[in-house]
Amino acid sequence: MSNISVRQARLDDTHAISDLFRAHIQTWQRVDTQGRPEDVHYEALTIYERWLHGGAWMSVETGALQLSHLLRGAGLPLVAEVEGQVRAYTEAYHSHEPTPFGENLSMTHPMVHPDDENSGLEDALVTDLIARAKRLRCDRFQINLAVYEHRTFYERHGLRPLVTTQRYNLPARTGQGFYRAVEHLDSSASQIEDWYMPVGRLGSARQQWETLWPRTWDALPEIQRQKTHRLHINAAGQVALVCCQQQLYAPRNLDVFCWSPKPLTAQLLTSIRDWAHREGYRTLVLAVMDSAAKILGPEAEADGYIQETYAVELR
Repeated sequence: MSNISVRQARLDDTHAISDLFRAHIQTWQRVDTQGRPEDVHYEALTIYERWLHGGAWMSVETGALQLSHLLRGAGLPLVAEVEGQVRAYTEAYHSHEPTPFGENLSMTHPMVHPDDENSGLEDALVTDLIARAKRLRCDRFQINLAVYEHRTFYERHGLRPLVTTQRYNLPARTGQGFYRAVEHLDSSASQIEDWYMPVGRLGSARQQWETLWPRTWDALPEIQRQKTHRLHINAAGQVALVCCQQQLYAPRNLDVFCWSPKPLTAQLLTSIRDWAHREGYRTLVLAVMDSAAKILGPEAEADGYIQETYAVELR
């Protein structure tokens, strides 16, 4: 399409962006009183039941919260229009990280209306963001992709594999070592500037922070009941900010995310495992780069989920 234009999203775009995401849902369901899924009309679902189909953009209400958060400085939301109609959307996050990522602009894969797939909308958004990354004087423009997902598309724009991340299950376990873990609710992203994200980097460090640390979704009581622990840990002198999120369908499992001025160490891992065991959890789910996998030890079991960070150097 030659009449595509790209611009920053506005709060007035919330309904149109939500429509893009919801257009990909073929059947709306909820669980009945017998625990069985039943097909229902979208309007019959609660906001939380809609959320379960794909997150914040499943409702205008939660979509507005997400877009407001981004527009207040958390990230960069962009829309692609055709003849004044929003037909595609993406988000980008500006991160300052140590090598190999450096200062980067990292995007989410665009959401395009099903009627407009392969129409050049994704290309327009990527081209715009690469230009923005250059203006920001970023070292790299990048995206995290499940293995073999959309790789040919991004290779056309010059992106190549940078690092591989795999996800593992690791038992929570008491361990020997001195550490201190306290609740930490400060959500300012300035705290993690130039820090590593040695655990849980399934987007950029900034993207994961803005998704997990601010208490944006506590307005939904069902999400608030799903425990999220935000911790400041000092383990043998290594400081880390650690987010542990209780899994929805396995409440004794924790998804772990960690930011630290140093890479992952055995002492930090031992402290996280010990803290989780004391809190009554059984299994930690950790995504780590291949270079750090050996630190997890022989008890770690890969669950088969693999991501690659694709990047293009800009300077």
